[in-house]
Amino acid sequence: MMMKILRGARGALLPLVICCGLLLVAGCGAQTATKGAQDGSDASVVTESGARAGQPASGEKKETAAKELTVKVYYPNDDGTKLVAVSRKIKTDKEDKYTAVMRSLLAGTQEKGQTVIIPKQAKLQSVKVADGTAKVSFSRELSKNFVGGSTGEEMLVGSIVDTLTEFPEVKRVQILIDGKAIESLSGHMDLTQPLARMKQLL
Repeated sequence: MMMKILRGARGALLPLVICCGLLLVAGCGAQTATKGAQDGSDASVVTESGARAGQPASGEKKETAAKELTVKVYYPNDDGTKLVAVSRKIKTDKEDKYTAVMRSLLAGTQEKGQTVIIPKQAKLQSVKVADGTAKVSFSRELSKNFVGGSTGEEMLVGSIVDTLTEFPEVKRVQILIDGKAIESLSGHMDLTQPLARMKQLL
């Protein structure tokens, strides 16, 4: 009789032991998943779309392609009687379009029948546009290394002014040296005030 009671007790305890074991395993798994999410391991949470938490889904990738614009820059013709436009492509992913177009102008031209009037030693410092006026600052080499006369000065100034006024929002351009207004490059043109587009040179 006693043996039957013990056997019955053992049979009742076995399912209880199995249940406890299963609960213990499930608890450890939950702790591992939580720890993985906290320390950044492979057990991090996965969203319904299949992407890991904190990571964009495949359809959410941002475009990083560089923006490209087609612009016109102006150089004097060989006999210094007018300015001639050259079409260029500029990228504006790292700088604004005004700075990019001026860098393109300073790069010079290889076109037949055109000449470069801006001294190669001149460095572009900044281009700022506000209220329809572009203020473009160069290093002092722009005036120091300029060797032209009155026509050359007009062509140099015109190439800068007409290049920037290709943008419809730019109505006037003022040339600065080291960020400061100047009277003239070589004594032939008044540069104390911003200049409108020089249509007579086109």
